[in-house]
Amino acid sequence: MTEYPKSKAWYERARTSLAAGVSSQFRAASPHPMFYERAEGPYIWDVDGNRYLDFALSQGPMILGHSHPTVLDEMVAALRKGQLFAGQHEQEVLLAEALVRLIPSAERVRFSSTGSEADHAVIRMARYHTGRPLIVKFEGHYHGWLDGVSFSVNPTLEQAGPVESPNAVPWGGGVPERDAEGLLILPWNDAEAVADAFAKHGDRIAGVITEPVMCNQGCIEPAPGFLQALRDLCDAHGAALIFDEIITGFRIDLGGAQAHYGVVPDLAVFGKALGSGQPISALVGRARWFEGIERNELYHAGTLNSNQSAVAAALATVRLLEADERAAHRTIVRLGTRLRDGLAELGRSSPLPLVTQGPGPMFHAGFLSGDGPVRSYRDVLRYDAAAYGRFTAGMARRGVRVIGRGLWYVSAAHDDASVDRALEAAAATLEEMASTEADA
Repeated sequence: MTEYPKSKAWYERARTSLAAGVSSQFRAASPHPMFYERAEGPYIWDVDGNRYLDFALSQGPMILGHSHPTVLDEMVAALRKGQLFAGQHEQEVLLAEALVRLIPSAERVRFSSTGSEADHAVIRMARYHTGRPLIVKFEGHYHGWLDGVSFSVNPTLEQAGPVESPNAVPWGGGVPERDAEGLLILPWNDAEAVADAFAKHGDRIAGVITEPVMCNQGCIEPAPGFLQALRDLCDAHGAALIFDEIITGFRIDLGGAQAHYGVVPDLAVFGKALGSGQPISALVGRARWFEGIERNELYHAGTLNSNQSAVAAALATVRLLEADERAAHRTIVRLGTRLRDGLAELGRSSPLPLVTQGPGPMFHAGFLSGDGPVRSYRDVLRYDAAAYGRFTAGMARRGVRVIGRGLWYVSAAHDDASVDRALEAAAATLEEMASTEADA
């Protein structure tokens, strides 16, 4: 008998109309996807009435917590003036000016609705500006689900091929193999491999796109000097350095990872936390890379771009994060670091190999086998996904929601009591898992 009968019933009903019962592959879960009915602050409630302390935060966007009253008030006020103008309005200029002020690379801004769209746009901009076809992409990095970048997101070790020359592995079916011709797949955190690629193909490389922290696989920070090496190589060869800051933006720093690490890209994309749950993304960068758009030779469009409610939510979010000398962001960093380190300490005292990695505002937790650091995608394959699945199920039974792939997020709505409760739930779950394995 399921522990979540109403969620299970809604899932079975959804399967008769929604493909696989979900609207995103990332929502598929074991034993079935969960259905939720409301969320507020650090909590979310499922349709069975269970309340969870939420560290999934809608895959990251809810940086201020759920249903922040100021954000909601600003959205409602914007909607009362009109749902969609498909024309310019004052608040999008104010938001663009805020991004230019906060983000080191931002001299120009364009808004889209999703991260996938924004990534697609900046890659097109790099190819237009340089007149070159190739984009360097790293194993394990995710830059949206569109065909041009849907390669080597999560290949098996056998599929990935030799580490010095990785295969371009399509991310599931329907991705044209010919699209791999526009990519050079490389191992991340390996500056020598990138230098070799530029030495061989530098006159054909339009740009290098990277998550500045490899958030989607293991939340791996860049090795010392790696981002600067990318910057230097792109400068030497006239290529664009592109940061995908969909996750890192506003979370690791209000200026993004580029402000945190002190390496400024040519182009960058922001989303998730920018909109506090509303569909908005931003492509930002140095003015010269936007010349094609400004000359109307390079096209970027979208009916819903900079729609009023999303811009209002983003502008409110940015203002709240900046308020009181960035007090909300300091809270997120402090609590996230405390939670990350507390989970690591539990892992050290448990017979199960629970480890954590990554900056405090977001970090990865998982059960790691083998020795040595986790520095790139192939190291991530040493994590025991099945064990972490049991861990997330145990945490859910204790009223704590976390993402099955191991990425944890903290919001400004959490507090020290939230961290205490999460650590208590984790300790009890680890004890239960160890006992179960001992009895097996």
